[in-house]
Amino acid sequence: MPWVKKWGRSTKRFAEQVNRLTAITTNQETGWFLDLDDEAVYRIDREMLEEKFNQRLVPPPAAINISVDEVSYKKYHRYLTNVVDVDEKAIIWNERGRKTEILDRYYEGIGKAACERIESVALDGARTFIASTNKYAVNAMIVYDRFHIAQKLNWAVDMTRKQELRKARKEGNDELIDLINCRQRFILLKNKSNLTEKQTDYLQKLCEINEPIYKAMLLKESFLKVYDYQTPEEAQGYLEGWIKDALSSAVETFRTIALSFRDKLQYIINWFRKKISSAISEGINNKTKRLKRMAYGYKDVEYFRLKIHQHCGLLNPRRYPQ
Repeated sequence: MPWVKKWGRSTKRFAEQVNRLTAITTNQETGWFLDLDDEAVYRIDREMLEEKFNQRLVPPPAAINISVDEVSYKKYHRYLTNVVDVDEKAIIWNERGRKTEILDRYYEGIGKAACERIESVALDGARTFIASTNKYAVNAMIVYDRFHIAQKLNWAVDMTRKQELRKARKEGNDELIDLINCRQRFILLKNKSNLTEKQTDYLQKLCEINEPIYKAMLLKESFLKVYDYQTPEEAQGYLEGWIKDALSSAVETFRTIALSFRDKLQYIINWFRKKISSAISEGINNKTKRLKRMAYGYKDVEYFRLKIHQHCGLLNPRRYPQ
């Protein structure tokens, strides 16, 4: 019978209805609406997703411009590596882990010819992803995107704040403790142009009484000025000067960042040649985290991978109807 699979417990139309509902709401709500228990919804939905996955995502789809990033799916450093088609704005591949050999599987899956057609790869500067991309996508331009660089700079500022907070507590400096406690840290991470008048006054007062944080803020703001330049040559000259200033500063976190940026200078400069970003990947990561929270976590990681494709990729029935 064409309307039911062999040994199936439900018709194809009903299974499709369950799958469409789970794409817009939780499995629990789908079960309530259709009067099914959670186990039945899980079984039907997983079977449908596996069938569609084998039809559309085996072998993995190739793309011209991709973004690579990882997202945590479980505590204790359990990660998924995601590959996103930047032009399509959809996830096209994912796998557990974030080592070099994990991304190798994607490149090997699409084949040598498809790898050579890749024009650009946006990533977060991870050496594992860079090594894999250099090995397979030989014609691709690797771009250390602006979003992750801003994250690194904010990390350096926040680490400086934590170091100074520990010193202030040892010395009993209550005024400084009030200025740099956890409640105030978001002011340090905001762009100057987005600060209110009250927040600007707070920063000015902080800089007057604490030199390391003042230097860290200056280094962060001065780095971001590189994006005002239009040509790669101008940007490279400015960045080389910034790296020298950061290495000669007494701010240890920025010295660490400067060494990392010096090693990956060419990838930073590539942003001015191809303004591709992995911000799309970060948006998908946020959707993935929201999906995990809605389900209160997933015991079945393979099912979680399929759900990511359903909500953020080529298995989404809204964007890609069968």
